[in-house]
Amino acid sequence: MEIPYAVQPRRDTGLYNAKVGIWLFLASEVMLFGALFSSYILLRVGSPPENWPHGLLNVPIGAFNTTVLIVSSVTVVMAWVSLKMKQFGRFKVFQTGTVLCALMFLGIKSYEYHEKFVHYEVWKTDGTRITGHLEGHPMFMTLDKVKAAGKDHIVLEADPHHYTEGRQAMVRHTANEPHKTLDIPVSEIKRLSAYVPSHSTYFAVYFTLTALHALHVLGGAIVIGYLLGPGSKLWKTDPERLTNRVEVSGLFWHFVDLVWIFLFPVLYLL
Repeated sequence: MEIPYAVQPRRDTGLYNAKVGIWLFLASEVMLFGALFSSYILLRVGSPPENWPHGLLNVPIGAFNTTVLIVSSVTVVMAWVSLKMKQFGRFKVFQTGTVLCALMFLGIKSYEYHEKFVHYEVWKTDGTRITGHLEGHPMFMTLDKVKAAGKDHIVLEADPHHYTEGRQAMVRHTANEPHKTLDIPVSEIKRLSAYVPSHSTYFAVYFTLTALHALHVLGGAIVIGYLLGPGSKLWKTDPERLTNRVEVSGLFWHFVDLVWIFLFPVLYLL
């Protein structure tokens, strides 16, 4: 038995089945990210200013990634329009562009994550706090791991400013201010942590939101890549169904882009 409205839209709603499904799915996604954004706002408002980092994210890289996703939104629309105009070759070109943009976004995000995993904060027993990079740029180092390695000190290339000095001080940090190399005895260290979720509430929120968004980018890229590759064979037998699938995947992709457009200013600029 043929399922009704699998390809052609209903006359009363103008929607076919898959389009109804993706809108319902996106509604649940809005509730998910809405809850996370609300949690972020409550945590931000309730946190002492000195404990909320400023200027630790690379704004130019974040802005470039935003541009990449916006471009991908254009290419995904152009891919769908190409199918509507029966231009399968142009569809392939634009769909490839979308996949490349998605991979570029994920690659840049991975670079950002790596930069955080090798950036540390040291809480000293006298109450002072220092940020910087450890000698050798190890990832995920902790005080327990330093002690287990039998070291009696760490060598830290200290940042000129601590994030508690405010965003303006962190901006000046980029103006080629010198870094000091400090030799810190382990006995003077109270806590050592990279910029990982356990570092602070800020980074717990940052990694939760951005990692969840990155998973959406990856999922969308897989679907779009499938429609570009094996799934595109449907063009020979049922072009209307392929066009619908590309439209549905495009709606999901626009949602992914929209979430990032909210994430970028909230995490990078505020």
